[in-house]
Amino acid sequence: MQRGLASITAIVAWAALALQLGLLIGEMTGGGASVAEAVWRFFGFFTIIMNLMVAVVASAMSLRPASALAAPKSRLVTAAAIVFGGLVYSVLLRAIWQPTGWQAVADHALHDATPVLFFLTWLAWEHGGLRWRDALWAAAPPLAYCVYAFARGTADGWYAYWFLNPEALNATQLSASIVLLTAAFIIVAITLIAIDHLLARRRNSAVRPAGQSASRSL
Repeated sequence: MQRGLASITAIVAWAALALQLGLLIGEMTGGGASVAEAVWRFFGFFTIIMNLMVAVVASAMSLRPASALAAPKSRLVTAAAIVFGGLVYSVLLRAIWQPTGWQAVADHALHDATPVLFFLTWLAWEHGGLRWRDALWAAAPPLAYCVYAFARGTADGWYAYWFLNPEALNATQLSASIVLLTAAFIIVAITLIAIDHLLARRRNSAVRPAGQSASRSL
């Protein structure tokens, strides 16, 4: 069941990414841009990076569950990233963006389906392998993306998000955006670790009585 759910999650994530890439290429080339420019723009969005993480990690969980990509820390970081992204989109962005047609399909797949599916996959997997300090690993994706976004913006002048645009914000505002974004990821990771500990305790309490009764019968 675990690997089957991971397979479904991986398939949905890869399909959503492929659909969104195809739509973006069609839109940008229709406006005179090249395919290379469209692909470059595609990989500028944090949503895409998060869903790519989900696709890769879910694939590893399905095909190579003993690999490092399917390890507890990797699952935690990916779950924190995609859950946070889904929450932010639902709370802040959904009301101002109302796509139609195939773009709506891609939008719901990237922002609704993959967060829910990966969270369910994460819940279904083994628990008890996380420590509180592992929450710090959740800071890696936002910090790495900030560096990446600034490097891209310096090269071509385009920034995917206004709150990470040094041309629109001063140094204090930009620093606040980075700190708040990183802190939010860590808070989500701490919540997931708390769930991990709770599920591990429930599993252990369910196993222990059976083991105790078996030992008494010997």
